[in-house]
Amino acid sequence: MSPTTLPAPPEQGHVTFLGAGPGDPGLLTLRAVEALANADVLVAEHDVLDVVRTHARQGVAEVHTDADTTASSTPGTGTPQLTVVDGASTTAGVPVNRDAAHLVMEAARGGKRVVRAVSGDPGLDAYAAEEMLACASAGVPFEVVPGVATAVGVPAYAGVPLRDAQGTDVRFVDARTASDRCWTEVGASDGTVVVSTTLDSVAAAAGELVSAGRKPDTPLTVTVAGTTTRQRTWTATLGTIAQTLKQAKVLPSPEGARPVIAVVGERSAAAQRDRLAWFESKPLFGWKVLVPRTKEQAASLSDQLRSYGAVPHEVPTIAVEPPRTPQQMERAVKGLVTGRYEWIAFTSVNAVKAVREKFEEYGLDARAFAGIKVAAVGEQTAKALIAFGVKPDLVPSGEQSAAGLLEDWPPYDPVFDPIDRVFLPRADIATETLVAGLIELGWEVDDVTAYRTVRASPPPAETREAIKGGGFDAVLFTSSSTVRNLVGIAGKPHNVTVIACIGPATAKTAEEHGLRVDVMAPEPSVHKLAEALADFGARRRLAALEAGDPVTRPSERRPGARRRRSTT
Repeated sequence: MSPTTLPAPPEQGHVTFLGAGPGDPGLLTLRAVEALANADVLVAEHDVLDVVRTHARQGVAEVHTDADTTASSTPGTGTPQLTVVDGASTTAGVPVNRDAAHLVMEAARGGKRVVRAVSGDPGLDAYAAEEMLACASAGVPFEVVPGVATAVGVPAYAGVPLRDAQGTDVRFVDARTASDRCWTEVGASDGTVVVSTTLDSVAAAAGELVSAGRKPDTPLTVTVAGTTTRQRTWTATLGTIAQTLKQAKVLPSPEGARPVIAVVGERSAAAQRDRLAWFESKPLFGWKVLVPRTKEQAASLSDQLRSYGAVPHEVPTIAVEPPRTPQQMERAVKGLVTGRYEWIAFTSVNAVKAVREKFEEYGLDARAFAGIKVAAVGEQTAKALIAFGVKPDLVPSGEQSAAGLLEDWPPYDPVFDPIDRVFLPRADIATETLVAGLIELGWEVDDVTAYRTVRASPPPAETREAIKGGGFDAVLFTSSSTVRNLVGIAGKPHNVTVIACIGPATAKTAEEHGLRVDVMAPEPSVHKLAEALADFGARRRLAALEAGDPVTRPSERRPGARRRRSTT
């Protein structure tokens, strides 16, 4: 009798209840990033998914929970409806009338690693607590990854410390669920009160506190979109907040339903916010900056702009295509394998990609670089090589350019260099600076067209309108071709837009296209260009403050743009 084979039990999944923080993706914890990288399914509201999906692996499935639990809840349950979206698709999902806990457990029982992400901290989220209890009752394993609580993180970004050296009491109130008894208790205290509410309910919450015993002249700060580059903060008192918001022209408006954090108290540091508002005082805070590069090319530049408070928007102006005649590239790659070269120099991520694709076509991998010295220009190029399994032997110690590479490149020495030839894969429009410099150092160069650059397709209509209509505060031009191509595919930037150029040649091209150049990098480096734009923004901000004028972004100066009052 043959043994009976029993079916293997289904693999048990796992649920991670993860705090996504108040909105700034930089506030995610290391443990949160690790959990997201291993997730099979993400369950969250749309705004939270925007924060966490960057760290999720490609192809992860997304389950969108509706943020408006009143308008979109299943009748009789008060539970948010869900929309399931394939991670690889950008189309609308299919409504599912099942609560989040049910879908979370169903996915986990199917062996999936589920991340249930919530704004702030899971321990302060009522729905997350109910879902944890449901998992526990059903025997579904779960863990909790804490996040920065919104009621704590937002005041920190608004420059409003919650406690002072005297150890001020701090109380937290959710105005949407607070009882009369709760208002009476916090009104009778003299500590700091942090109120979670909505923009159109701030005045009502202030009235509750005054009715409960707080003085009308008690300082108050109100912050909307906290920890993001859309953050705005108003400073007033309990008695004047309604008039302050009215004068700021934010009420009545569709913005009224947006959540806010209000901090109330004599010692809540509201009076010191001018000195403590570090986030909103960043030199490019809230500036929408157009970067005419692909996301891959602009990664480190966009990160730098974000550190200045800007919102980078990448628009590719060139597209990369294979060379018209691939035979030259094929011969060079074969020569690399057979020992024809002493060096190979990569000046762009696209060059790395072109060689890697040719390697894969021939069934080769990084081992083919054994015995060959590798040079790379730029941080992103070096990262692309490392991802390929190749660690560069030479990266410019100074300027990340062909000239910077030549500064560090060793001259050919027949005693130490058995081969005198360099393989240089690059674009069809590359300059001759590097070739000429290597020849001068005694090297023979195989200058090979690895890819062609052509003008990219026009960006979406919304982006084109923003470019021509003054919707961008600044644009960074990193070469003459980016000027010509951007104007060609999207039109000329509006005259309120700050034009920043990487050098004199690029500035000349911009001026030839009728653009006023406001900023120029002190040296030909994209990071120096971003730094120069930040300096320009800082000087502009300081001049407005010294003149007693509102601090506004360039795009708010265009005709018809809604003026925003200074909030710092």
